[in-house]
Amino acid sequence: MAAPAALVKLVIMPLDDDTVRHAKAPTLATVVTLMPDGQPQALLTWIDTDGENILVNTEPQRQRSRNIRRDPRVTVLLHSSGNPWDWSEVRGRVVSTITGQQARDHIDELSRKYVGRDYASPIGPDGRVVYVIQPDKVNTPKSLGLG
Repeated sequence: MAAPAALVKLVIMPLDDDTVRHAKAPTLATVVTLMPDGQPQALLTWIDTDGENILVNTEPQRQRSRNIRRDPRVTVLLHSSGNPWDWSEVRGRVVSTITGQQARDHIDELSRKYVGRDYASPIGPDGRVVYVIQPDKVNTPKSLGLG
């Protein structure tokens, strides 16, 4: 028999040092969301962290955003460009969003990290959105006993 909902405790998995290191560096990440038919959608993405969560900045009208609004479960694979065996997988869910000027400022921060200047692409009328992904599971070579 399942435990009553009031007794179920949600366990939040903290980001480990390797994952934070990847997210703070100019590491490209593959962000996976679920399409309406359940098929995964995977896109390379600039990535960030606040030290506890993974942050993904995108436009609210994109397919990824529609997927997240429908199903907040996300997997993020961060992989080092210098070492293919240096990676982190974060499985989690979007728990909040950041919009407005704060999201706009964040895309400039990401652009400076990845290309050395403010974000130059046009921003649509809906602006930007930052998805805050709370980790449920973190895998790294170290955590799996491989490194």
